[in-house]
Amino acid sequence: MEGAVVVTGGSGGVGRGIVTRLAEDGAHVVVLDPTSSSEVWPAHLAARIETVVGSATDVAIAESAADRAEAAGSLVGWVNNAAVFDDAGLDDPAHVMEVVTANVELAVVGCSVAIRRFVEAGAHGSVVNVSSHQAQRAVRGALPYATAKAAVEGLTRAAAVDHGPDGIRVNAVALGSIHTARYAAYLAGLPEEEADSARRQMAYLHPLGRVGTVDEVADVVAWLLSERASFVSGAVIPVDGGRAARGTDPEEQ
Repeated sequence: MEGAVVVTGGSGGVGRGIVTRLAEDGAHVVVLDPTSSSEVWPAHLAARIETVVGSATDVAIAESAADRAEAAGSLVGWVNNAAVFDDAGLDDPAHVMEVVTANVELAVVGCSVAIRRFVEAGAHGSVVNVSSHQAQRAVRGALPYATAKAAVEGLTRAAAVDHGPDGIRVNAVALGSIHTARYAAYLAGLPEEEADSARRQMAYLHPLGRVGTVDEVADVVAWLLSERASFVSGAVIPVDGGRAARGTDPEEQ
């Protein structure tokens, strides 16, 4: 992949996998993250990865990331992966709005900076927003996150419609449960019997019988950014092992 891509929230988890995959494909990747990566990038990729430390909701910081990308080559892609995970209920509407606003702002700022830079450069760039199966099927106790991701999917479609005439594509990936360090730490913090139960429940929820891998997400994101997906825009692609398609079978029990 030629050119440069900005990935927000790219220092760990799904974001790190996306960064690694894009760099392996030949892109120069600017990681925009509140903290620098605690892990060293693979030696053969280090020259193609750099980090801008700061919040992806800060327009000035996002502009700085875009500047760094353009200094390395044409800015051709932007991945809005950063997210805020903080549960709240309707008994605390101020907290709900705080979390929803933070998550939506991460995507809005990224889309705004990326699309303006694409237009100024006359580039047919691509934006990928990272969403969740929860945008369509809410999980109890995660109301702000589900609400925010539904808004991000609406933003994806609207931006694709508004900026399609500029040759800019905007898509989203809606993730199921993915095996990240955060997921592994969650399991490790449970008693073994409860951890086994959680694994079985996750296998049950995903028709493919397992949670996904970071590499599987990165593969789809890399495809959406590439010219191989040149006629795909305004789409929300499930990367969830069939989780969003699953309905409760009343006879299963």
